[in-house]
Amino acid sequence: MQTVRTTLVAAAAAVALVVSPLVASRENNGRLALTVSVDGAIGPATARYVKDALTKAGERHAEVVVLRMNTPGGLSTSMREIIADVLASRVPVVGYVAPSGAHAASAGTYILYATHIAAMAPGTNLGAATPVQIGGPLPGLPDATPDKGDKKEGADQQPKTKDAMAAKATNDAVALIRSLAEMRGRNADWAEKAVREAASLSANAALQANVIDLVAPDQAELLRQINGRTVEVAGGDTRRLATKDAVLEAIDPGWISRFLAVITNPNVALILLLVGVYGLIFEFTSPGTVAPGVVGTICLLLGLYALNLLPINYAGLALMVVGIVLLTIEVFNPTVVIGLGGIIAFVLGAIMLFDVEAPGYRVSWPVVGITAAMFVGLVLVVLRSLRRAGKGPVRVGAQAMRGLSAEVIDWSENEGHVFAQGERWQARGAETFKPGEVVEVANIIDLTLVVRRRPTLIRQGGTS
Repeated sequence: MQTVRTTLVAAAAAVALVVSPLVASRENNGRLALTVSVDGAIGPATARYVKDALTKAGERHAEVVVLRMNTPGGLSTSMREIIADVLASRVPVVGYVAPSGAHAASAGTYILYATHIAAMAPGTNLGAATPVQIGGPLPGLPDATPDKGDKKEGADQQPKTKDAMAAKATNDAVALIRSLAEMRGRNADWAEKAVREAASLSANAALQANVIDLVAPDQAELLRQINGRTVEVAGGDTRRLATKDAVLEAIDPGWISRFLAVITNPNVALILLLVGVYGLIFEFTSPGTVAPGVVGTICLLLGLYALNLLPINYAGLALMVVGIVLLTIEVFNPTVVIGLGGIIAFVLGAIMLFDVEAPGYRVSWPVVGITAAMFVGLVLVVLRSLRRAGKGPVRVGAQAMRGLSAEVIDWSENEGHVFAQGERWQARGAETFKPGEVVEVANIIDLTLVVRRRPTLIRQGGTS
């Protein structure tokens, strides 16, 4: 009996040893913390990446999503998409500015205010959220303070209009960030200061000013500090976070987000447009080549799709189109002046194309210079080829046939057939010829050769 009891105890202990890790594993799997990393400028690709990550977090019933940010800002449209997704998320989102040395400037500050819990790593900063293009393109805006030195009605009407547009955009941005601050119980006055005065704060200063909720050196410490906090998610539900033993898992962007990140780079979009246009031009000038037309069509569609996602200046796009048209005309009708005008229009259009001041979304000067130099080189090569072809002998058409020798195959009265250039031709002439006689092509009319007797060669000192 004692032996049986001992055996049962040992079996129970063995079962416990096997079951305990499984239970612990199941608990850990239920406490999943997904990490989304936003590095660089915020654009359409970033918005798609965050949306997909939040959807995946909801499907996997994650405990929290850690939105790690290191960004100089970006496009206002993409920023608002991210904010809307964060506010609609049923999984708590923890905004975390990291690693040390990172910052959440401009659009990053708005997103940090929208998150359920805001945190920063030591040595980071946030702020400088003055809108450059929130609410729409505002190129070349002056200071929002009216100029008191000039009271003339005609002189200051345009600056006043621009000031009104700047004030409208600024007030809209202030309303947005204040509403986010009030929703999350954070410092709304400093948020307004960050927008109107481009104010910035370090991590410790932001914590003292109630701009963020905590400072954590790494994500493990972050999860430890937020453990037990209560947050309100979409739908009014209250969640008590249990993140102490949560398993951290990074979510990498999908292929669509990576693809968008490539083509929404303004420099890549510009190159795609140009490759597309010139591919179609080559296909039209040399029908049947196929490859330039296929590649050009694909690149042009990708470039236009990228432009649809990016804020563009249509005047700049029009100038680029004019420049390309003028360069094309220059190829077929060389005048130098048209080509020079096309190059100038193209360069100015490329500079003006993307109407945005957000970091990472401006066309770089080297790209503009390289593409302009390539077009100049292309035009020069084509012009040289045309000039060389104009000076050379004619190789095709009726003019190329005149003066060639032809051998008579058969002849009846004033018409027959001759052999010329390796082909059998129908021919006619004013004289009668014998088969095998060599004649000369005088003209070609409707695929019929007009032939004549070869002229007698006159040599110096005699005849032949």
